[in-house]
Amino acid sequence: MTPLPTGPALPRLLAIMARLRDPVNGCDWDVAQTFATIVPYTIEEAYEVADAIEREDMAALRDELGDLLLQVVFHARMAEEAGLFAFDDVAAAIADKLEYRHPHVFGDAPDDQSREQRWEQLKAREREARGATSALDGVALALPALMRAEKLQKRAARVGFDWTDTEGPAAKVREELDELREARTDADRLEEAGDLLFAAVNAVRAHGVAPEDALRAANAKFERRFRAMERLAEQDGQRFDELTIDQQESLWQRVKTAE
Repeated sequence: MTPLPTGPALPRLLAIMARLRDPVNGCDWDVAQTFATIVPYTIEEAYEVADAIEREDMAALRDELGDLLLQVVFHARMAEEAGLFAFDDVAAAIADKLEYRHPHVFGDAPDDQSREQRWEQLKAREREARGATSALDGVALALPALMRAEKLQKRAARVGFDWTDTEGPAAKVREELDELREARTDADRLEEAGDLLFAAVNAVRAHGVAPEDALRAANAKFERRFRAMERLAEQDGQRFDELTIDQQESLWQRVKTAE
């Protein structure tokens, strides 16, 4: 068996992945994987990177970045085996893209535009080169629904399809909530609930707030307060799940006041 290299970390990682994928001497699980089966792990690792950053845990961030890098190496290895491209091609492609998207740094373009203007012009050219026919082309289907809703709305806004104030989106939220209340079938409720959430994203965006950031903060606040309620109940010698809703609400108010 050929020994693995022990030199620079990246060549070593690539060699380990190649060994794991070896159909004779590799790992059965790694050999059996495909692009499709690995996708859930790739998405999960990206979220774990975000979680480590949210917790400001730099040791965890180092580990999670390694796990995310493994996903890139895994996909690149499978592509190389299929004769499509290799890891070096991936690295070269992003290097080329970075240079292209920063002509004021790597080229001789004048730095007379805002970052947003320059970025949007370059992205528009890239979409046109790929044959885009709609302002919405290129918004990935696999994005989390909340994030994709925001991106779709921003794309539409670039071509003028957007509210000019905050009252329009707010009124739309109220309208969609009324329609959800009036829905009678499961299919109608599903559709109207989706419309309500989409409208809520628009309303939040109109105030200059990133919906994903806002919901993450709200999740964290709810979790913090709920856990605090459970602790208060325990301190009072009670089981939280045996309290009435009024008693639980009283604990909630105590937690809010303490914060």
